[in-house]
Amino acid sequence: MKISDIKPTVYEMADRAESQIRPIFAQIDRVAQENTRKVMEAFQDHRVSEACFAGTTGYGYDDLGRETLDRIYAQIFGTEAAIVRSQFVNGTHALTCAMFSLSNPGETVLAVTGTPYDTLRCAIGISGDGVGSLRYYGIGYSQVDLTAAGEPDYEQIRRAAADSKVTGVMLQRSRGYDDRRALTIEDIRRICEAVREVNPNAHIMVDNCYGEFTDVLEPTQVGADLIAGSLIKNPGGGIAPTGGYIAGKRELVECAALRLTTPGIGGECGSTLGVNRQFFQGLFLAPHTVAQALKTAVFCAAMMDLLGIESSPKYDEKRSDIIQMVKLGSADRMKKFCLGIQAGAPVDSYVTPEPWAMPGYDDEVIMAAGAFIQGSSIELSADGPMREPYIAYMQGGLTYESGKLGIMMAVSAMLD
Repeated sequence: MKISDIKPTVYEMADRAESQIRPIFAQIDRVAQENTRKVMEAFQDHRVSEACFAGTTGYGYDDLGRETLDRIYAQIFGTEAAIVRSQFVNGTHALTCAMFSLSNPGETVLAVTGTPYDTLRCAIGISGDGVGSLRYYGIGYSQVDLTAAGEPDYEQIRRAAADSKVTGVMLQRSRGYDDRRALTIEDIRRICEAVREVNPNAHIMVDNCYGEFTDVLEPTQVGADLIAGSLIKNPGGGIAPTGGYIAGKRELVECAALRLTTPGIGGECGSTLGVNRQFFQGLFLAPHTVAQALKTAVFCAAMMDLLGIESSPKYDEKRSDIIQMVKLGSADRMKKFCLGIQAGAPVDSYVTPEPWAMPGYDDEVIMAAGAFIQGSSIELSADGPMREPYIAYMQGGLTYESGKLGIMMAVSAMLD
């Protein structure tokens, strides 16, 4: 299947969809403008220069670029400190290091947005053999589920957070592989306030994956103590080749750095091996790139509306992450949707996605991802577990124009 195979009827649908969503695009552009201003201001305040792009080897002592980027991330996210490292192998790794900074053995981490994303369940000890997990080290875990309507249950959050053993509270901003909406910044503010009412000393952490730069505020600017995420999602701008970040209160960031490396070293070591320029350039592009991904998601929602397929968020709904959930209803339809997304990619467009037992997941997962960077979720991709009701989670799009074509390919594949 190639771009030339897109049906004329799909082009007609695309024209109708775009006529509906132009006002939404204008709002997305306003958010991107404000976030670009913040990023540029931070670059200027910290005097980014050519010298910041030079990499280090070995121990990585006195790495000007690494230390400058840490300070820039802290300024953008409104925090005391940050660590941005290629040594984080993925977002789950960064989140795990952050979780270990919340509580000590004998204390409890409370999840207040239901069961966390699949890969974090092994890190917590909910599933898997438990070696190296929070439970393995004697850190307890409890959770508050969302309401039947998929909303935070503030009364239950207050009741659970009042437990004297709870010293860490974690929130998942994005929907992950759940059939619920992403938390807005206002939701996060309200949850933080509810926790503080009953447990003012608890450390509040937000899994910020997929959410960075979708709003003009970040969770650490409305009450969260710590955030973490992946550089091959939003903040890497499609340029960062690997890595993750943690930002928040200095003591928590330092504890997370000790988990990443080792006690006595923390964030003082870590050679950058020539990736500094890509980290800086990716961050510079991130607000614009996130806007492209949001426009692609809005277009997808409008096209699904025209097809009569349920998706979330709706095209005119407020967004707090780049994920578009498409409820396809059958394994065959899910495979066709993912086939179309893969065919609309610049890389590996000829590959047919098939479900497989992906490490860290309880079900087989199908993944369409023809990306320049393996596993990059800011590039157009679609994936999901092969289980009822067969929901594909579409995200990314380095440019709206290419993302639009990818969605049109997916629609054409389903019409076949």
